[in-house]
Amino acid sequence: MSHLGYGCLMTVDREQVLRSAATLLSRRATATMDEVAKAAGIGRATLHRHFAGRDALVRALEELGLREFEAAVESARLHEGDPADALRRLVTASTPATGLLGFLISENQLFEGEHVNEGWDRLDARIAALFRRGQEEGGFRVDLSASWLAEALYGLISAGAWSVHSGRLAANDYQYMTTELLLGGCTRRSVKE
Repeated sequence: MSHLGYGCLMTVDREQVLRSAATLLSRRATATMDEVAKAAGIGRATLHRHFAGRDALVRALEELGLREFEAAVESARLHEGDPADALRRLVTASTPATGLLGFLISENQLFEGEHVNEGWDRLDARIAALFRRGQEEGGFRVDLSASWLAEALYGLISAGAWSVHSGRLAANDYQYMTTELLLGGCTRRSVKE
């Protein structure tokens, strides 16, 4: 039978610390490093050993968020079937990461300067390709650029995450509200004479 004594060091699961930080920061973007450490159940010094400061923590969260969003893009099979259905699959698959994505999308430091993570460009290209395919197949409006529609999706993900957190939107309604609002704006309508 073993127990933790004064001389034993507890191993810290970095992934669990990141997930605790993501949960906290997706609810309170301005939380301090002390608050992050407390939420993770570790001391500030331990947190600092893993992440030298807030910027390092946010960059690690960015990597986690990109991995989760890329996994959602993969599972949504954006290249298959009707583009509107593919968009619905994407929103559904990305729902577990919505809070983290909402936080990351609002972190300007991630999109300024020369150190922008190439993962964002990779995801942008795949999502824009979905909207472009919808335009080419005649389902989506061609007067709105595919890259703008991708940005609109990110904006709705972020707004939806904060709305769910604040209680203005029921979590069960997030997927429907997000996809239908975006599709309502980008779907090509037939012109009636």
